[in-house]
Amino acid sequence: MVSLNSDMGENFGIHSFGNDDALIPLVDTVNVACGFHAGDPTGMHETVTNVLAGGVTIGSHPGLPDLVGFGRREMKLFPDEAADIVRYQTGALVAFLKAEGGSLDHIKTHGSLYGMTSKDAEMAEAVAAVAAEYGVPIFGIPNSEHERAANKIGVPFVAEFYVDLNYRNDGSLIVARRPHATPVDEARERAVRALRDGVAIADDGTEFPIRVDSVCVHSDTPNAVEIATTVREVLTELRLAA
Repeated sequence: MVSLNSDMGENFGIHSFGNDDALIPLVDTVNVACGFHAGDPTGMHETVTNVLAGGVTIGSHPGLPDLVGFGRREMKLFPDEAADIVRYQTGALVAFLKAEGGSLDHIKTHGSLYGMTSKDAEMAEAVAAVAAEYGVPIFGIPNSEHERAANKIGVPFVAEFYVDLNYRNDGSLIVARRPHATPVDEARERAVRALRDGVAIADDGTEFPIRVDSVCVHSDTPNAVEIATTVREVLTELRLAA
């Protein structure tokens, strides 16, 4: 079975972003921003409350300490710093989960931290070690340092696929600084090729193999609801829905 996940709670103060409320009924699990790239205490609490009320599981979505860049600008970090960034933010989320009777489902790093750990073995292992402390899986790019670190540390690994982002031919993600709409028919084709055929298409037109345990649709994508609806339809058609 394949799950559908979405990044949510990426708000700050009176400013809110994304299509969180409309996506909750469509997804299986949610990755909640924990304050460093987006999100504040009240926003985190509200997101946790709403998601749990919708019967959806929750994982932490820790990012780099970069509100202005939305966590999408790389930083130079030591592995122990990366671990503490993830530990600190996940601990905050767990406090809100505990307050509402929920539990942590997984850890999925955000933005540039996600990209950095997919390429750096020591940083990836540092993050996987935090997941081991909580006894939860990590989400990541298959056949990258994410998966190798999970296997080495001994935590479950969930292979992700993105229908609203482009890939390079080495299987790495191309993360845009600003969200943009993805044509629904294009998202559907990507989902079908990945889920049915085990293939993804890079930005240069080449194909590469992909394994999918969970499909991500970003909440801040302008047409996120339409994309998530399409992916849900594909999962149902292929009898892969979680």
